[in-house]
Amino acid sequence: MPPTINTILRNSTLNLRLVTPAAGDPAVEASVSWVHSSDLDDPTPFLDAGQLLLTDGTQFPVGEAPGSLYSDYVERLVNHGISGLGFATQVIHGVLPAGLVEACRAQALPLLEVPDRTPFIAVIRFVADWLAREQNARSEWSLQAQRAIARAALRPDGLRSILAELERQLHGWVALFDAAGNHILMPNNRPVPSALMPGVEEAVRKSLEQGSRSVSQLTIDGEQITLQTLGRRHHLRGVLVLGAIEPLDPARTDIINSVIALASLALEQTRTLDTARRHLRAGLFEHLLAGNIEVAERTARQVWGRLPAQPLLVTLAQPPGQGQNLLEALELLSDDHRGAVFYAQRNENIVVLAGSALQNKVTALLEKYGVTAGTSAETDLNHLAKALKEAGRSLQRAVELARPLVAFDEISQGGILGLLQRDEAGSVARRLIEPLANHDKAEQTQLLPTVSAWLANNCVWDRTARQLGIHRHTLRNRIDAAGTVLGLNLDSLRDRLELFAAVEFLETRDFLDEH
Repeated sequence: MPPTINTILRNSTLNLRLVTPAAGDPAVEASVSWVHSSDLDDPTPFLDAGQLLLTDGTQFPVGEAPGSLYSDYVERLVNHGISGLGFATQVIHGVLPAGLVEACRAQALPLLEVPDRTPFIAVIRFVADWLAREQNARSEWSLQAQRAIARAALRPDGLRSILAELERQLHGWVALFDAAGNHILMPNNRPVPSALMPGVEEAVRKSLEQGSRSVSQLTIDGEQITLQTLGRRHHLRGVLVLGAIEPLDPARTDIINSVIALASLALEQTRTLDTARRHLRAGLFEHLLAGNIEVAERTARQVWGRLPAQPLLVTLAQPPGQGQNLLEALELLSDDHRGAVFYAQRNENIVVLAGSALQNKVTALLEKYGVTAGTSAETDLNHLAKALKEAGRSLQRAVELARPLVAFDEISQGGILGLLQRDEAGSVARRLIEPLANHDKAEQTQLLPTVSAWLANNCVWDRTARQLGIHRHTLRNRIDAAGTVLGLNLDSLRDRLELFAAVEFLETRDFLDEH
């Protein structure tokens, strides 16, 4: 801490006398950042706030002077934030000018009398030595604190020990939030005041949404809060929040920077393990799709506890730009429910398996991260591939409608095409499509898959050709051939709609996959 006016007065070797205010006044406890001497009428351009100004009064006339001369001078000092004024007597002025005493008293500026036997340099040296000792003490404290934090990092629960040591050193509270914005409770750590928690959580959420490294300070209910993100740009691992601490000086800032570096390192070290787990999740999901359910369940029990109970829903989601944070949130959701929610990355999308009891939590989480998703009808693990296709169709519909979520029931049961899900439509659809399937089998052609892709692309020729990797003219020839085999004029909207309805129905029944 820097010295105060009172600290300087208590040094008997300086022989300074407090003229105004009274000895117990709070103004004499003002900190002194440095001591400067000047006899200018307006020395403020050369001063910083918090300094003690010394003068021998050369700028003031000896004898009577207008009161405004002193009041204007003192006002300039007060407005500039000067801590106090020291006036030397028996140099130019035999006694303190009465007008100066009155102006200092009126504007609550501490006024010290400096006797002629006390040189200004003695006051300056006293403050300089005090500040030097204080700086050395702060540097030593910072070094010892960093050593204590480094020792804490070597403990088995390194991250928690680091944060506990930081609290001890700063005499405040420290909170850690994960990449999903959840508060990570640390044993023996000071709790965040309940009145502040809503504001802190909102500030953490905004910091994570930005996706970049940042440090910010804000005031919540009168308390200064500091937030520091952890991790890399677009791969944030969490947010460190500090509260109820003293103003940050260089020593405290060094301590916090050390903790941020160690905490970031500890969190980054888990990234490799997280990546390996996600690869394991992806591989396990492929086993489920391939029907190796027993192998997948045995693996899941060893790592996550279990797979979601059946029946379950399959959700296919397109992750947003901050997909990493979504994966962190899904991992936490899975941990909270001991594997009752399972997720895996597949190509560019994320697949989530969950029972109906937990599907609301999955949906709420996806909505929180602005995800576009589609869900299947209820299914079991033996029909996972079919459910994945249903979820894919629902996702495609959600994208088309610019909606966050579409359930497969909306597709299969709603609208005119929903009527085709009735059992009596099956024989009609099969009778229409089977000639095409039989032709492909007999002639080794690809007319049925071509027609299916063409209809799925809204009969857009170029897009379908690119998807199939064929020339546009080849595509048209295949469509014409399919129309001939089926006895339909596929240039006609009515015949296109009839074929589209049949394909939609039979895709749902996995007829096209069978052929």
